[in-house]
Amino acid sequence: MASEWPSEWKALADPELTAQLEAIGLEYQTLMGEMVERIWPSEAASAIYEDMQQSLRAGAEALAGRPDALHQAQLRAAETQWQIWQQAMRDVAGDGNGGELVIEPDPKDRRFKDDAWRQDPFYRFVLQQYLVFARWVESLVDSIDGLDDKQKQNLAFYARQYVSAMSPSNYITTNPEVMRITRETQGQNLVDGLKRLRDDLSNSAEGLNVAMTDREAFHIGENIAVTPGEVIYENELIQLIQYAPTTEQVFKTPLLVVPPWINKYYILDLRSDNSLMRWLVDQGHTVFLISWRNPGREQRDLTWADYMQLGPIAAMGAIEQACGEKSVNLFSYCVGGTLAASTVAYLTSTRRARKVRSVSYLATLQDFSDPGEIGVFINEPILQGIERQLEADGYLDGRVMAFSFNLLRENDLFWSFFVNNYLKGEAPAAFDLLYWNTDGTNLPAATHGWYLRNMYLENRLVEPGGIELDGVKIDLRKISTPSYFVSARDDHIAKWNSTYYGTQYPKGPVTFVLGGSGHIAGIVNPPHKNKYGYWTNDELPPTPEEWFAGATQNEGSWWPHWQAWMTDNGYADASKKVAARKPGDGELKPIEPAPGRYVRQSIPQVLGMLAGAEGHDETAPGGEDAVAESSGGELGQEKQ
Repeated sequence: MASEWPSEWKALADPELTAQLEAIGLEYQTLMGEMVERIWPSEAASAIYEDMQQSLRAGAEALAGRPDALHQAQLRAAETQWQIWQQAMRDVAGDGNGGELVIEPDPKDRRFKDDAWRQDPFYRFVLQQYLVFARWVESLVDSIDGLDDKQKQNLAFYARQYVSAMSPSNYITTNPEVMRITRETQGQNLVDGLKRLRDDLSNSAEGLNVAMTDREAFHIGENIAVTPGEVIYENELIQLIQYAPTTEQVFKTPLLVVPPWINKYYILDLRSDNSLMRWLVDQGHTVFLISWRNPGREQRDLTWADYMQLGPIAAMGAIEQACGEKSVNLFSYCVGGTLAASTVAYLTSTRRARKVRSVSYLATLQDFSDPGEIGVFINEPILQGIERQLEADGYLDGRVMAFSFNLLRENDLFWSFFVNNYLKGEAPAAFDLLYWNTDGTNLPAATHGWYLRNMYLENRLVEPGGIELDGVKIDLRKISTPSYFVSARDDHIAKWNSTYYGTQYPKGPVTFVLGGSGHIAGIVNPPHKNKYGYWTNDELPPTPEEWFAGATQNEGSWWPHWQAWMTDNGYADASKKVAARKPGDGELKPIEPAPGRYVRQSIPQVLGMLAGAEGHDETAPGGEDAVAESSGGELGQEKQ
């Protein structure tokens, strides 16, 4: 029997449903037009668009010099397409072998898991035509000569974005799941999806920040960020949390945690069963943690040096007041680690290196010569566009940063949610990690522009004297403070084979450990789950490839390995423990319970306050704080 159109398509013969779909389609076009209008006035977006055009032109010109490569790619594509057409003709004649594909998707590709992609001749044909197109583009990019590595990386990235956007899974009539749901609900899924699209657009800055989780399910300080403690110090940039002890005795040297400010600290304190902060307290550390402010225009002039002085250095002074200790062990993550390296180098150059007994770097870049795909957005023209935008606004909206990072894993972090939320009309599930992922922070203009130029573009941190902070030239090579580096093998934010090069600079003892999984799971990996494993090697050869070749794989989490490094070397001296310190025991009295009010500041709240306050700072220390009265940031926004 000859093949028929998919049964889902028969529902389109219903005049009422057809009319509803047409109305929905028009509204989708209107909403997406609003999004585009919001993007193009942006200096940064315009610079990225121009870079994309230049990359595609450069690729086309390079390909024109390789007609043989183009011919071979076209021949391979034509041969596969001919086989697909033959299969389609057999299906029409009723002689097809259902479920068999000429060209297979990647087994890990979750877009095409529905049985209809194999069993239904129409969707099988659509899928295979898309795969032919996708691999044709990929093979063309791979075959291009005459471009440097940076140009080719950019071209591959932009081409992949285009190919991913063209996937049939992203469109109503070519996604069998969406068509099935549309038929079953008479289009209610699309009506619900439109509402979610409107809501997400209203909470987006540039592009589209899709909702990834049920934001009403989480409240900071209630069911996430719940490790007990007190805010014992604050300034215009940080609140310093001292966590309550859970052991009768603690190590004499306190631990200062420096998290990133590109997102919020509580990725390290989501739930009690995966909280790194709770685990550190349970090991006997007196843990202090910096909670960064969510900045707006009023913080536009804060510099990298300000982040150092108002952050780690101010925190060290507060810790001395709180417990009488003149030195700390530093424990830092991501860009917080880059700041920690800058701080240790600064203290070394100002003869205060003894203030830090040891420093730990979690997924931290110090050498930015190969920052990974995020480097696509960092070149001179794009950076100039970003700098103009920063100058105009005074800050980088964290939702823009989120959109950029999500594009590094576009199918998992953008298109999958696009389909589920707007086409299937499904409500996002409650997931604490994704709540954190969409609870972003702004970045001050002076800090962020300087960071992108001096670190990502010019890689000056690894140059002797390449960075000057408050009149002091710093040099990573002078650091004698013992260092512990841990990175994650599948990290796409801070590539492990790039973070590894940070081990080659300090003159003090260095340990490098490689965890499994990615930027988050590879770091937040509690021992009781016994997942991912980690690699160790006592040697530190010049390249990460040599290190890994000589490394030993171990089961479980790297956390106990770090603790053993701390105790075996006496940085946390088990023979010199003291009575547990409670917040408020020293000179600094509690200001408010952890997690404090800075972490509750959402981007819409910050920008809303600025819009209506004409410079009045409602979150200044001692001020009347609107954020403290909020229920933990229900208004949504993004980061990655």
